[in-house]
Amino acid sequence: MSNRVKAVTYLLAGTALISVIATLILWWSPALAAEASSAAPALPEGAVQWGFLAAALAAGLSSLGAGIAVASVGSAAIGALAEKPELLGRTLILVGLAEGIAIYGLIISILILNRIM
Repeated sequence: MSNRVKAVTYLLAGTALISVIATLILWWSPALAAEASSAAPALPEGAVQWGFLAAALAAGLSSLGAGIAVASVGSAAIGALAEKPELLGRTLILVGLAEGIAIYGLIISILILNRIM
């Protein structure tokens, strides 16, 4: 296996690992909702729980979408690299654009969590 294919494989594996970790962290965060609801009495009742759910869904679903996008773009990139190895830079940019979907979801979930905390 060439170094370029290994680099793309490690990139895809790292993206999947980060997505799983972010989803698990935000999945466990409703357990913290009872503590946060006593600290923020200005919000309506139940708003903190819905905020945690919204943040978890934003991060989880965007990571799922990014995983699907990176899988299809990554497989096409590996096919292109097999024919023309000089396309590595362009294919990494395309994989990075597909990975940006997860970053947008993470930013939205951070904004939601900052609002409710």
